[in-house]
Amino acid sequence: MTKFTDLGLVEPLTKALAAKGYSVPTPIQAQAIPPLLQGNDLCGIAQTGTGKTAAFALPSLDYFARHPKPRPLQGCRMLVLSPTRELAAQIADSFRDYARFMRVSVETVFGGVPIGRQINKLKAGVDVLVATPGRLLDLIDQRALTLRDVEIFVLDEADQMLDLGFIHALKRIDKLLPAKRQSLFFSATMPKTIAELGDRFLTDPVKVAVTPVASTAERIEQFVTFVNQAEKTALLTLTLKAEPIDRALVFTRTKHGADKVVRNLQAAGIGCAAIHGNKSQPQRTQALQAFRSGEIKILVATDIAARGIDVSGVSHVFNFELPNVAEQYVHRIGRTARAGRDGIAISFVDGEERAYLKQIERLTRVQLQPVPLPDGFEQLKASLPKPSQAKPTAQRRHDEQRARPAGDRPKRPFRRRSGGVGAHKGVVKRAS
Repeated sequence: MTKFTDLGLVEPLTKALAAKGYSVPTPIQAQAIPPLLQGNDLCGIAQTGTGKTAAFALPSLDYFARHPKPRPLQGCRMLVLSPTRELAAQIADSFRDYARFMRVSVETVFGGVPIGRQINKLKAGVDVLVATPGRLLDLIDQRALTLRDVEIFVLDEADQMLDLGFIHALKRIDKLLPAKRQSLFFSATMPKTIAELGDRFLTDPVKVAVTPVASTAERIEQFVTFVNQAEKTALLTLTLKAEPIDRALVFTRTKHGADKVVRNLQAAGIGCAAIHGNKSQPQRTQALQAFRSGEIKILVATDIAARGIDVSGVSHVFNFELPNVAEQYVHRIGRTARAGRDGIAISFVDGEERAYLKQIERLTRVQLQPVPLPDGFEQLKASLPKPSQAKPTAQRRHDEQRARPAGDRPKRPFRRRSGGVGAHKGVVKRAS
C-alpha cells in the first residue's frame, strides 16, 4: 500500500500531513502526484470527494520548496481557477493547511467583496492565487495583476466552468498565460466540449481516471420518491423531521425556489439557510459557517454550491428538484459520503422530471430505489404550519431589490420642491 512518505515529498509536507492524520493517499492522489512531481501536465478525473485538491496542491508545494524564488510583483507563481467563490476559499484553506510549515503565501480573489483590498494584497505578489475567472480578469484589466510569471496553472472543476459560461473567459486567460508552464485539469466529469478545451491548455498530458466518468460513490444510498411539485415542500418537511440527520443539503434549480423552501422550513420550526448567487458574499459566508459549525443542520442551495461545499458530516443530500443536466447530479450527491463515510441521497421527482431521472440513471448506471409517500401523507401534510404571510422584513426587501436587474428596480420618486434653497432654476431634489 502506498503511503505519503513513499512519494518523496519534502519533509514540511509530510509533517503537515501527519499533523492532519493523513498517512495513505487516495487513489487519485496516489496516481496523480508522481507524474506531477516530474513536471508533467495532467488531466485527472475522479468523483467528487476523493481528494483532488491535495492531488494538485502537494506536488505544487513540493515544487516551491525545491525551487524557491521571490514572489513576482503584482503576480503569482501558481494560479488555480475555480468556478465558485466557496470552492475558491476552500481550496485556499487546503493550501494553507498543507503549507503550514512552509513560507508560502496564498490569496484568493473573487467577486462579492471589495476589489481594492484584493489589489493591495497582490502588490507584493503571492505564491498561490486561487481565483474565479470574472474577478481575475477584472484585476488584469485594472493592471493590478499579471499572469506572465505563472509556473503552474490548475483548472479545477473544468466541466463546471463550461456549464457556467466561462468558456470565453478561459480562452482569454489562456492567451495571457506563459507558454512554458505546467497545466493541470481536474474534474469529476469530462464532457467532450471541455475535453476539447483541455487540448488548448494541456501539452502531452498524463491522463488519470480512478473511477468511471460520472460515477457516484458506492457508499451513497440513492432513493427516489415520485410526488407532485406542489407537495414536495410538505414531503421534505416531514422527511427532515423523521430522518436521523446530521447535516443535510437541499438542492433546488432556482434561487427563488431555494428562498421559498427556506421560508416553508422555517415556518415548520426547522432551522436552515439558503445559499445562491443572489446572496451577498457576507450572507453566503455566514450561511456556510453556520452550516459548518452545526448552528443549522439544513442548507438549501442552487447548483452554485454543488462544487463549493466541503463540509464533513453531511449525512443527506435532497434533490428537491432534479438538475436538468445529468452530470450535475453527480456533483450534488458527492457532497455526502466524503472521507470514507456513508451517505444518503433522496430525490423528489414529479411527472415533468422523469426524463431527467432517466438521463441520470443512464449516465451513472445506477437505478434509484423507489420509496413511497409516507403513510397518511395527506393528513400529515394538512397538519403542517403555513409560512408566515406577514410583510417581508426590511432586510428581505433589501435583498430582493438587490437581486433584481438594475433596469427592473423601482425608481425612487422625484418631486420639484415648491420653495427654499435650490427651488429656482428648475433644480430637482430627491424626495426625503
